[in-house]
Amino acid sequence: MDSSQPAKKRSGLKPLIVGVCLAAVLGSGAFYVVFSGLADGLWDISDKAEVVEPLSPFAFVQIEPVQVTLSSDGMLRHLRFEGHLEVDPGSATQVSEVMPRIMDVLNTYLRAVEITDLEDPSGLSRLRGQMLRRVQMVTGRGQVTDLLITKFLVS
Repeated sequence: MDSSQPAKKRSGLKPLIVGVCLAAVLGSGAFYVVFSGLADGLWDISDKAEVVEPLSPFAFVQIEPVQVTLSSDGMLRHLRFEGHLEVDPGSATQVSEVMPRIMDVLNTYLRAVEITDLEDPSGLSRLRGQMLRRVQMVTGRGQVTDLLITKFLVS
């Protein structure tokens, strides 16, 4: 080849024409599938929808705010906890009557908590489970179904 002749440029028109034709064919095919009704069963989810059962009745009993002092490496830190107990509506008064015992159990447990337990990412869920178990031991099985934490501050 002679270096004085410019290199032959390839036309970019052929890939563009192929792309437009391919898009037209695919678009026409998609239109036909949808318009003819071949795709009617693909998006019909009404038959597959599961029936959601209504929630069983429940009530909430508020736990008085708890504030405890935690000691870690000579530093004093404060933990403030507030929450609610989820109970059966018929058990709300019985659970309220033993609230002093519940408060005692929660205070005792929270005072024994280490700062490292609170710094762990899964620490709050573990503490929640431990507190719920202790409350259930005080109230008896079946009285309290869940413990909801509404405030948990460490300062």
